[in-house]
Amino acid sequence: LLGLTIYSDAEIFGWTQRRTPAKPKRAERDDRHTQERAAFLRGLQAGDHVVHIEHGIAVYDGMIRRTIDNIEREYLNLRYAAGDRLYVPVDQVDRVSRYIGSGDAEPSLTRLGTQEWERAKRKARKSVEDLTDELLAIYAKRSTSKGHAFAPDNQWQREFEAAFPYTETSGQVNAITDVKHDMESDRPMDRLVCGDVGFGKTEVALRATFKAIQDGKQVAVLVPTTVLAQQHYETFSRRMAAFPFKIELISRFRNAKQQAEILDGTARGTVDVLIGTHRILSNDVLFKDLALLIVDEEQRFGVRHKERLKQLKAGIDVLTLTATPIPRTLHMSLAGIRDLSVIETPPEDRMPVKTYLIQRDERQIKDAIERELERDGQVYVVHNRVQSIYHLADVVQRLVPHAKISVGHGQLGEHQLERVMLDFYTGKTNVLICTTIIENGLDVPSANTIIIDDAPFYGLAQLYQLRGRVGRSSQRAYCYLCIPPGRPLTVEAHERLQAIQEATELGAGFRIAMRDLEIRGAGNVLGAEQSGQITAVGFDLYSRLLEQAVRAMKLRFDHQQATPLVTATAITPALPAAPAHLQRHIKVDEKVLVTPLVTVDIPLNAFLPVDYIPDDQVRLSTYQHMAEAQTVAAVRGLRQMLRDRFGRPPDPVENLLTWLHIKCLALQVGVPSVVASEQEYIIRLPDGNEAVRARLQRQYLRDRIVKIGPQFVRFTRQAVGTAWLAQIIAVLEAMQAGQS
Repeated sequence: LLGLTIYSDAEIFGWTQRRTPAKPKRAERDDRHTQERAAFLRGLQAGDHVVHIEHGIAVYDGMIRRTIDNIEREYLNLRYAAGDRLYVPVDQVDRVSRYIGSGDAEPSLTRLGTQEWERAKRKARKSVEDLTDELLAIYAKRSTSKGHAFAPDNQWQREFEAAFPYTETSGQVNAITDVKHDMESDRPMDRLVCGDVGFGKTEVALRATFKAIQDGKQVAVLVPTTVLAQQHYETFSRRMAAFPFKIELISRFRNAKQQAEILDGTARGTVDVLIGTHRILSNDVLFKDLALLIVDEEQRFGVRHKERLKQLKAGIDVLTLTATPIPRTLHMSLAGIRDLSVIETPPEDRMPVKTYLIQRDERQIKDAIERELERDGQVYVVHNRVQSIYHLADVVQRLVPHAKISVGHGQLGEHQLERVMLDFYTGKTNVLICTTIIENGLDVPSANTIIIDDAPFYGLAQLYQLRGRVGRSSQRAYCYLCIPPGRPLTVEAHERLQAIQEATELGAGFRIAMRDLEIRGAGNVLGAEQSGQITAVGFDLYSRLLEQAVRAMKLRFDHQQATPLVTATAITPALPAAPAHLQRHIKVDEKVLVTPLVTVDIPLNAFLPVDYIPDDQVRLSTYQHMAEAQTVAAVRGLRQMLRDRFGRPPDPVENLLTWLHIKCLALQVGVPSVVASEQEYIIRLPDGNEAVRARLQRQYLRDRIVKIGPQFVRFTRQAVGTAWLAQIIAVLEAMQAGQS
């Protein structure tokens, strides 16, 4: 009637907006991150060096089943110095973790029955306390400085996000939610988003950028290479084309006149988003109202650049993106000094990259290139020596005469390099022989074969980044790691190549970073001063000590927000000093580093039989899950998990679950021990809980079996008979009801 024709986004843009997955609750995300951290500490194998939190460094010799007083249990078999042995009950497996030191040398084993381990822990605690003092000043400054609290999402934000032509993965949704929550707070954000190459970190940055510039603020996007800067500039410009925002690029691809105009606009505030390389860190780059800094692959910047970064970060929101965080960044994230979001879910239709380890051979290189060109794809050949790269290009051209080859490296002129990259990006050339300049930045969906020459000479994170240049579409991608013929590999090189081959599943970047830490050692994580303490007690225990100290620091600081808590030795001029009784020290309590220890010694044959779970590593991992259980609901979940994965639990497993049930009830009511003697069962009452004891006395006043004493609940074996398990559970549940 009105003569109107209505078109939807499907007709105009060729895609339809899909339903966004439900956002998980923040508590669920925090619990997931805790589980991710614990997962890195599992996977013990016989021969690994381990650390027991109470007894020190040993060699793990596998699991052993022992029968004591006719009760069969499974234990971790730990070998210490001078042939000492320690059999750790499987319920205490959370007290044992793999040893990660600060170098290649094997650690010294601890001698049981000496003060050697206590001395090492005392020194580590002192190191942690000193470090926490330093961190406290940083945290105090960050927590008391008021950043800009960005407005909640509005209609423009929703329209911008609706224009995203793909379905957000659950990992992206989690990261976006985390970032927005931080930005809407008045505390400056410092969040690390870790996600595999091609997993959508850029979209997280885009949404944060859009949110910032809507509030009239400026955004700086710092990247390590000119190629990546150009790519980000094109992506940001394309995604924000429908909105009145000005986006500029400053890099060596801009001439002096263009750079001067861009810097003038940035200083006057007419440039909303400035994307660039380390040129952004120059003293002549001034922002009128910078509120958000996005750093892509921070580990690629040098020490001098990072010092300038610290100055730029002060008081503003900072979002760091990385596929493989360097150990220091990873550690600081796990220790709670930085906030961390992990994108582990791959995009739809994404397939893992097939990775092959081969000796350098012209025939294999020729076959790999020809197979890719036959399906109209493109190939990277990485050769990291400029002096011989053109010789390799001649060899490849001879092997594959019909290939259209280009050569790219950092010594080319800026316009020449730009032309090489652009030709490959647009498909004018189909084989790019290059240095590691492609490590960050090239996104070519049709490039699905990469050949890495002299692979043993690259770092693990670098190999992972290079492999990430392929497999960015639904096509199967291939990575060939070439080893020079006749040259033996070092132990470290062998471990790196083995790790990159093993990490073929999608989303392995975070695990790669942890593996990289193990291989390279943790000595440079916190500086030379802490290196010796990390070696002495292992990276895991040192991290746990530091994490607990940082958590205590935060709790005490948050409690004293009216008078910010700083140390006597690190008071910043902008902050008042804390009262003397709060200034020193953050004490580290070993008891809170692991699940509280409850002694449950009752006559049950409780273990995971080998014929139920044959694989030792899976069995050990299952024991660790059980050791982490602290609620009855968690035990119910474990029972269901075991049924789903391994079938109906046999009697020893049911006994183990019952044992766990009792342990969790005891934990919840503060009972330190539930033990069986030759004549009776004894439950030790929690200290200082008179209300629970009084309730038990009333409940069991006329009971002839259960006796309530000042410190213990007792009942004899003869009187209770076969119902002893039910009786123990009933008493603990009565105590729990008394607490509530």
